[in-house]
Amino acid sequence: MSKLFSSNRVIALEHVDFDFERTRRIGLPEAVFCEGKPIAVLLNLLEEFASCSHPSILFTRLSESVFRTVPESIQKAYDYDPISCTAFTHPLETTVRGSVAVVSAGSADGPVTWEVARTLQYLGVPFKVFEDCGVAGLWRIQKHLPEINRHDVIVVVAGLEAALTTILGGLSSHPIIGVPTSVGYGVCEGGKTALHSMLACCSPGITVMNIDNGYGAACAASRILHTFKRISS
Repeated sequence: MSKLFSSNRVIALEHVDFDFERTRRIGLPEAVFCEGKPIAVLLNLLEEFASCSHPSILFTRLSESVFRTVPESIQKAYDYDPISCTAFTHPLETTVRGSVAVVSAGSADGPVTWEVARTLQYLGVPFKVFEDCGVAGLWRIQKHLPEINRHDVIVVVAGLEAALTTILGGLSSHPIIGVPTSVGYGVCEGGKTALHSMLACCSPGITVMNIDNGYGAACAASRILHTFKRISS
């Protein structure tokens, strides 16, 4: 174990105050947003939660370069995905009936798409991913629409002008959560055009998340399913 990794536990304790009661209050556990946090803090948290004495926890925006600095023995405790930059020790127990369709416009939306999917996996929410359904070829979404509509909640991940959200909003009666991505250049303005397009959507009843907020979309879908699809005890 490196000196940096083993000598900074106090730093983590000084800067992190975990909300272990969050699940009891709102039905969603706390997660660790890694982007911008000191590496020493992240390394200590990864070490701490690798222990079987702690509940599983989700790390989001955890870059592969940071994760690979962790000793291999700690890495082995986690299910890490480099596309979504997420890690957790094990998924939570499934407590809902129903499932989520995660629909992406293109493969460039992959990091956000799979952040949605991995968060749902961690939360124990059944899901299926439908990638590359962008509006440049409407036959793509038409081909998958019957299967998409067999799910209870739809998360749409799209950049550029994000027209896919409006189209699905006019083709499905299910709750739809739009996630604008920062994919695109020029007037796309880092996802602002996609965000504005979703907010201006003429299909009624669309929920819109912040740019690239796949984690938030998964949590929103989980809240919906927990509200209407509880498994009776």
